Amino acid sequence: MNDGHHQNPSKYVMLSENGGSLRPQPYRRNVPRYSAPQRGCSCMKCLCCCFCFFFILILLMVGLTYFFFNLYHPKVPSYKVQGLDVGAFNVHQDFSLYTEFIVNVKAENPNEKIGITYGKDSSVVVVYSDSTLCSGPLPAFHQGYKNTTMMKVVLKGRSEFDPGLQTTFMDNNSTGRIPLLIMVRVPVTVTLGDLPMRQVVILVNCSLVVDSITPKKKVGIISSKYSISASL
Repeated sequence: MNDGHHQNPSKYVMLSENGGSLRPQPYRRNVPRYSAPQRGCSCMKCLCCCFCFFFILILLMVGLTYFFFNLYHPKVPSYKVQGLDVGAFNVHQDFSLYTEFIVNVKAENPNEKIGITYGKDSSVVVVYSDSTLCSGPLPAFHQGYKNTTMMKVVLKGRSEFDPGLQTTFMDNNSTGRIPLLIMVRVPVTVTLGDLPMRQVVILVNCSLVVDSITPKKKVGIISSKYSISASL
């Protein structure tokens, strides 16, 4: 039953993202966002990789060195001047000196599994007061395990022997203390079992004090001091 009043139906309102505007929303393109590369992080990874590589390399070297020492038990060879004979010591009128020495050298290899090969390009030089008296080569040979070898090294030379050097020599000779320096340079190849290693150069300096330098007379060695080094 109608009450005499006509009621209008309710109007529905749809809200748009436009805030109710009838104008279409402008087109928006969604641009993807990319994060900038983190340079610090990549550098840290590189440093970590390098550190790990060197750490592993050091471990390998330590392990190989430990294995080598336990397998071969390497020992340093020794060298000693056992005697010195004077074949000639002649002073000429032109202040030149002709000298001939025979040096007896004892070379000892104490190793049980390491051999030593002495090369051809060696030299032995005898020096007095910064003046070279004579020189010559060592014999080339292979020294086996736990071996002791005696070498007779013949040295010859001609040098200047001026009056000042003669005076110094006469003073040393009168006191019975003549200082000599014997310098040895020899290329050496170490052999581990049957495997030859890289060649090295052994340098031996022997500081001697002898009681006299007279031909055909036994020379007494008062004192001796040795230094040994190696170079590649």
